[in-house]
Amino acid sequence: MTQVFVALGANLAEPVSQLNRACEALLSLAAPGSFSVSPYYASKPMGEVLQPDYVNAVASFDTELTPLALLDALQAIEAQQGRERLIRWGARTLDLDLLLYGDMMMESERLTLPHYGMKARSFVLVPLADIAPSYILPCGTPVAALISTSMRDELQPLTSED
Repeated sequence: MTQVFVALGANLAEPVSQLNRACEALLSLAAPGSFSVSPYYASKPMGEVLQPDYVNAVASFDTELTPLALLDALQAIEAQQGRERLIRWGARTLDLDLLLYGDMMMESERLTLPHYGMKARSFVLVPLADIAPSYILPCGTPVAALISTSMRDELQPLTSED
């Protein structure tokens, strides 16, 4: 059994509902009693493509799936929720990124662990710290040490009314 962290993001087709459905699907991959998800945040999109703001979160759970089997399962959930890969950094119904798989470090054609961009992304680090405040990355860096005040200011916590 390995603890994993998955980033969730959506900015099309009712993003909050997309994340809620994704959490239900992720729960089916999780060992009983191991699933948790951060609060949801609104964030500005990355890149130059004009698009709506995102809703982001991070989920954690224990799984027996191998990293590539988990990646396949995440991509299947994205496809079930209408994900189309048309434009890099473009709008999407759902984006699920495998951030961390235990303390594994790997780089392959399909998967890099830890996720290559996570250390610089507020919409990953802040929700990750919400559910694992004392988490130490495989490189030895505490997640909390990577979060600046400006990173927190980039995100807007969503309320249950959003």
